[in-house]
Amino acid sequence: MLHESILIGLNNVQIDDIIDSGSAALEPLAGSRYPMIDTHVHAVNFLQETPGFANLIAHMDGANIQKAVVFWLPVTKQWSEYEREAPEYYLDDDSECYYYSATDTIIAEEYKKLDVESQKRIYPLMCGFNPADKHAIKHIRRMYDMYPNVWCGIGEILLRHDDLTLLINGDTPRINNKALYPIFKFADDYGLPISIHNNISTTWIADRPKYLHELEEILREFPRVKMIFCHCGISRRVYAPFYKKMIERLLLQYPGLHIDYSWIIFDEIICKNEIPDPEWIELTERFSTRILIGSDVIGNFHKIGVINHRYDIFLETLSEETRQNICINNAERLFSETRGKVENDDKRVYPDIF
Repeated sequence: MLHESILIGLNNVQIDDIIDSGSAALEPLAGSRYPMIDTHVHAVNFLQETPGFANLIAHMDGANIQKAVVFWLPVTKQWSEYEREAPEYYLDDDSECYYYSATDTIIAEEYKKLDVESQKRIYPLMCGFNPADKHAIKHIRRMYDMYPNVWCGIGEILLRHDDLTLLINGDTPRINNKALYPIFKFADDYGLPISIHNNISTTWIADRPKYLHELEEILREFPRVKMIFCHCGISRRVYAPFYKKMIERLLLQYPGLHIDYSWIIFDEIICKNEIPDPEWIELTERFSTRILIGSDVIGNFHKIGVINHRYDIFLETLSEETRQNICINNAERLFSETRGKVENDDKRVYPDIF
C-alpha cells in the first residue's frame, strides 16, 4: 500500500492516473493528531473542476477533519487558442483569468447532493463576483434567494494577489474599492464572516507594507465586520518588515479582525524550517480567539491530510485551550450560526447608545 504523501508535487492528471490505475491502494495520511475544522478549502481548481463534496468528506474522514469551511474560486483560467496544452493552474501560461459567477452555483448544487448529516459538516461561502463591480451585491442577494439555507458567509474574495492580479483585466481588485462597501455593510447587518485575500504589499517590495492603509481604511469604516485576513496578508514574494508586530497591532486595534494560518504564512514565517517561532507562539496564545487554521487545498483533496499534518509541530507548543480555539472553537463561533440569517432577515441588534 502506497502512502498518500507520494502525491505531493504531482499535478491533478498524474494523481488521477494513479488512482484510476488500481495498481496500488493509497493509505491516507491521518492529518493532524488534533481534530480540527479546516477553514480554508477551495473545492474547485482554476478550471472550475471539482471531485465533489462526497470526495471531500471521504478525505476529511481520513485526515481528522470534523468540518470544513469551503469556497470555490471567483475566477477561471482561459485556454487561449495559441496554447497547445490546456492550463491546469493560473500560472501555467500568460492567458488571462476572468470572473466566473457560476462557481457559486456549482458549490450550491454540490451541497444539495449531500445528506443532512454531511451537510452539517460543510460551511459553504460565496465568492463568485467581481469585487470591483458595484453590481456584486446583487449577485450575493440573488444567490441567497436561489439557494436558501446554504450559505454561511462570503469569501474568499481575491483582491490584491500578486501574479493573479496581473492576469485579470479591468480595475485592480482591492479591499477599499467602493464597490465592496455594500457587501461589507451586508455582512455587518447579518453578522456574516467575510474572508479576504489582500496582499499587505506588492511583490519584491519588502521595506514597507504598501497596501496596509487599504486594509485599515475598511477596518475603521466597518469595525464590527467579522473579517478573516487570509494568510495574514502574505503571498508569493510578498513580505514586510516587523511582520509579527504589524499583525499584533492590527489585532489589538481592530476587534472584528481575525486571521488564518494557511499557505505560506505558516511555512515561511510562523514555522520556518519546521521550527516554531517563539514570537508567533506568544501571539497565538494572546489572540487565541481570533485565529483560524486551514489547508488551502485547491480542487484536489488528496493532499489535505499531508498539509494539515505539518501544523502539529506548532500546535503541540500551544496550551490546550489555545489549540482548541484555533482548531475548533473559533470556526464554530464564526460559521455555525450564520446559515439562514439572511433568509430570515435576522439582522444583528446593537444597543441604542443615544
